[in-house]
Amino acid sequence: MSEPVIKVSGLGKKYAVYDKPSDRLKEALSISHKKCHKPFVALDDINFEVSKGECLGIIGTNGSGKSTLLKLITGVLTPSSGTLEINGKISALLELGAGFNQEYTGRENIYLNGTMVGYSREEMDSKVNEIVEFAEIGEFIDRPVKTYSSGMFARLAFAVAINVDPDILIVDEALSVGDIFFQAKCYRKFNEFKERNKTIIFVSHDLSSVLKYCDRCLLLNKGKQISLGRSKEVVDIYRKILVNQYDDEEKALPAEKAASESQPDVGTLWKDMVTLNPNYIEYGEKQGEIEDVGVFDENGNLTNSIYKGSSFTVKMRIRFNEELENPIFAYTIKDLKGTEITGTNTMLEDAVVEKAVRGKRVTVKFTQKMPLQGGQYLISFGCTGYKLDEFVVYHRLYDLYQLQVLSDRNTVGFVDLDSKVGYE
Repeated sequence: MSEPVIKVSGLGKKYAVYDKPSDRLKEALSISHKKCHKPFVALDDINFEVSKGECLGIIGTNGSGKSTLLKLITGVLTPSSGTLEINGKISALLELGAGFNQEYTGRENIYLNGTMVGYSREEMDSKVNEIVEFAEIGEFIDRPVKTYSSGMFARLAFAVAINVDPDILIVDEALSVGDIFFQAKCYRKFNEFKERNKTIIFVSHDLSSVLKYCDRCLLLNKGKQISLGRSKEVVDIYRKILVNQYDDEEKALPAEKAASESQPDVGTLWKDMVTLNPNYIEYGEKQGEIEDVGVFDENGNLTNSIYKGSSFTVKMRIRFNEELENPIFAYTIKDLKGTEITGTNTMLEDAVVEKAVRGKRVTVKFTQKMPLQGGQYLISFGCTGYKLDEFVVYHRLYDLYQLQVLSDRNTVGFVDLDSKVGYE
């Protein structure tokens, strides 16, 4: 491995948290040095190195310390403990428009950001046209950035960050901003940057992008370093954290035991352990009531994310509040635009329950392979049936379950036909 361009050793960051503003003043004026604050540890004992030409992904839930770590690396914050060595020129695209003066024009902000990176005005003169061309915001380049839409802001911010020729590029979720055409353009530039042997730190909730672009991955959780290693292995640990199934001791367990011990406790609902859409729609008189739902990966682990091409199971637990003839159970997967992509039900699968007894429960499971492209989806669930040839909805939960399909290679359209290419 080549000489590291970033070296982090025992890095930590603590904040003093005050219940009210006056406590800060009381503490400052206290003769006895009475403490009026509570310490908050944002990061604790972080250790890693990044080599030249490497792309390191940083993942973790909100509040895990990702943004704090980036601000320490870029010099925005000062560490409370540990050391941090940077060998190279950094260009960072953190919070949208960070480092931009709202009163300046886009062109003036280009020069401002170039100066912050360390370029002279003369050196920036040779880069301005390339930056303006990449941003594609037309005459707005000479208008104050406070008049920009978020899309124009994203275009200019990314154009500046990636065209000032840094040694190290830091990107925090910025590639998810803007329209699809701009995103495609950003990713092309991102690939060019990798091909030029530049170092990249990439922070994203899009795990498919992390798997595709990152050589290694760092996982943070509640300010602590959980794992550092190959992206897929680290992402698998993160998936367990997302559904509260990660145990520090589980890495020492055999795979089968780890899987069995990661299941919810008896009496715990699956849906209480995963990410649900807070804006889901529910209706029906609940003659057949959907009490619980869950998606399980090929190892039987409850999850919000499935690898493309792997086997997975959708489960529904239904309680019957009335006696029902031939109830039908269904699930549907939609994209975030609301387009129904796929789904099935027990009638189509010729697996209908002939009679449901009042007070009884049944768990129905649908097992299949995941053919969808990498991305975010929503799953809807339903319990329906017929009464005297009239279709009746007993209970429906529309767009309830959030599902992320993970893939480091997407094809065209909604599904991957898993083509095998050959020549004759």
